[in-house]
Amino acid sequence: MPPTGSLIPADAPFSAQQEAWLAGFIAGIAAAGRREGGATDTPAATVDVLFGTQTGNAEFLADELVAGARSRGLGSTATPLDAVTPAQLAAMSHVLVVTSTYGEGELPDNAGLFWEALQSDTAPRLEGLRYAVLGLGDRGYDDFCQAAKLIDTRLEQLGAGRLHERLDCDVDFEEPAAEWTTTVLDRLVAETGATGSTGGSTEAVVPRPRSTWNKRTPYRSRLAVNRLLSSPHSAKEIRHYEFDLGDSGITYEAGDALAVVPLNDDGLVGALLEHLGATGDEEAAQALRTGSEIRTPSKELIADLVERAPSSELAAVVAHGDRSDLDSWLWGRDILDLLRDAGPAATPSLSELLPLLRPLQARQYSISSSPLAHPDRIHLTVASVRYGNAHHRRYEGVASTYLADRTGGADTAVDIYVQPNASFGVPADDSAPMVMIGPGTGIAPFRGFLHERAARGASGRNWLFFGDRHRETDFVYEDELTQLRERGVLTELDLAFSRDQAEKVYVQTRMRERSRELYGWLEDGAHVYVCGDASRMAKDVEAALLGVVAEQRGRGDDDAAEYLADLRRAKRYVRDVY
Repeated sequence: MPPTGSLIPADAPFSAQQEAWLAGFIAGIAAAGRREGGATDTPAATVDVLFGTQTGNAEFLADELVAGARSRGLGSTATPLDAVTPAQLAAMSHVLVVTSTYGEGELPDNAGLFWEALQSDTAPRLEGLRYAVLGLGDRGYDDFCQAAKLIDTRLEQLGAGRLHERLDCDVDFEEPAAEWTTTVLDRLVAETGATGSTGGSTEAVVPRPRSTWNKRTPYRSRLAVNRLLSSPHSAKEIRHYEFDLGDSGITYEAGDALAVVPLNDDGLVGALLEHLGATGDEEAAQALRTGSEIRTPSKELIADLVERAPSSELAAVVAHGDRSDLDSWLWGRDILDLLRDAGPAATPSLSELLPLLRPLQARQYSISSSPLAHPDRIHLTVASVRYGNAHHRRYEGVASTYLADRTGGADTAVDIYVQPNASFGVPADDSAPMVMIGPGTGIAPFRGFLHERAARGASGRNWLFFGDRHRETDFVYEDELTQLRERGVLTELDLAFSRDQAEKVYVQTRMRERSRELYGWLEDGAHVYVCGDASRMAKDVEAALLGVVAEQRGRGDDDAAEYLADLRRAKRYVRDVY
């Protein structure tokens, strides 16, 4: 498809590649006219802010960049990366890129198409472009800020000039990002000679306001409800939680996430102190209980233990140099396991260990309520993580079992804050159809979506694909979903309980079974949402979706891929995966 606003007719007999070239040629002529002083309503100095986001942080920072640019007399707009073609990029003069990294060093969902086009052999040269890149990530991962690094390097390879060095931000990104923003915008003003009069739109960009409650100052909420959803006979433990917002002033939207600030298990803290030979004084115990990640080992701790114990099993795995082998060996092990593997002689002291531990981070969960239906509370749907391994130890998830076991039940205080997600929410058009695909706890945001649409009186049809292992024990919110269907809010409900028959059935199985109807919904303008496991389920669902489109259109895999890409560009195919 030609870019939005293109002068090329939609039915012109050109290939996608030819259309992109022509669009770039036309944009280049327009850009040249602006540089030569031709009449235009475009500001004399303009910066394009492009963002790639999975949870909304990059988009929020992009909006702040636009607001800061406009306040300095620069014309500016924020655009998702996937909405920009290489030809359009070539016509830009100054670009700021803000992107997070998703999964194993991948581009976020709304940036993958941009990256695919940018790294192709047909990508245009960018000698006329000045740019800077801001990355968001987590140093606990090997591919820290990899998406930002890839884009930064590729822009340079295509001839663009760096306006400022890339900044890679860790999880506490606010302060360094603000400093980078100020420096880059001031440099832009100096370079472009912006005078404060853009000649175009100077209205302030007002990002969705952030609450005063955040990771530095979380709100101490009353946990009003802690209820088991799954059957006591289920292999899983799924719970429903409700947090009282009191007079906090906290607002949220269906599709946002709630960050829960957990405390570490006292039993594990005690075992660590005992292994370290520490006295267990109150200050040391408190540091491990509230300040440090004591489940997942950091890269720094792994390197330190390999150096201390070169004959250990961990050191042997690291020596192979195979990352997948290391990940496999580490799976299910925690820091206490690694210390025991290193042996008593190599065990660090508590004072040596603490700097090697990552800070204990809040855990984010998709909100499963709607503010229209529950303005004074936020609901979560959480699976308690509990497992054992060959080391004859029981392991528990930090936050999930903190909520389930260590909050003292209902009516106790838990620190929380809302993490907005502007890219994952119900359609603005209440008449638009919705297709929601969320097995297991992936149902969480869709429960909120359905309550939202019911409260709005939305006329759009709603279709939910849900499943788990066994209907008898794992059909969470069954009564609610039944009522929503009887009321006409839930138009279609397809269930897939994988272990209830000899041949396993998953949500993607149901999608393929209803291929014709599903494609019909897409053609009617349906928005498709996926929530759940990123490593397998989300990929299997996407493969099924591509198969449905290819089968119904009969034009091959490439056509199906482009059809899905168009849904992404239109924000009609979005995911909340983890």
